[in-house]
Amino acid sequence: MADHQESSLTLPSEPASVRLARRYVSDVLGDWGLPSHAVRADALRLIISELATNAVQHTLGRSPTFTVELRLDRDEQLRVGVTDSHPRHPQRLPAAVQQDNGRGLVIIRFLAAEAGGRMTVEPTPNGGKTVWISLPWTATAR
Repeated sequence: MADHQESSLTLPSEPASVRLARRYVSDVLGDWGLPSHAVRADALRLIISELATNAVQHTLGRSPTFTVELRLDRDEQLRVGVTDSHPRHPQRLPAAVQQDNGRGLVIIRFLAAEAGGRMTVEPTPNGGKTVWISLPWTATAR
């Protein structure tokens, strides 16, 4: 495998794009050697679903699109990111027991930490942000 692989896809900020983002990540990771039935593949699909949902729901119409990026460096580290053009960083929202939402960041951070990774947020040159999940690829691919 090459020392560095990258792939990205820009989608409209609408609910149907969440499913497309999840499928895209699953397909790319499959091409890079992660079987779709692997436990880590399930976790990554959930992570990208939560990140894409946040990009659609919480940008308040200020980001007409979002971009899903995947980077694999030297078969050691996988970075999965979602970029939108809204300047506000993700915030943990209070979630009541009866609510169906408000837990996305908790889920993302837990899944990343469980796989030996972490979540970071980086500003973009155009005033938006990218939420990155970095995971060791060796742990991911098992």
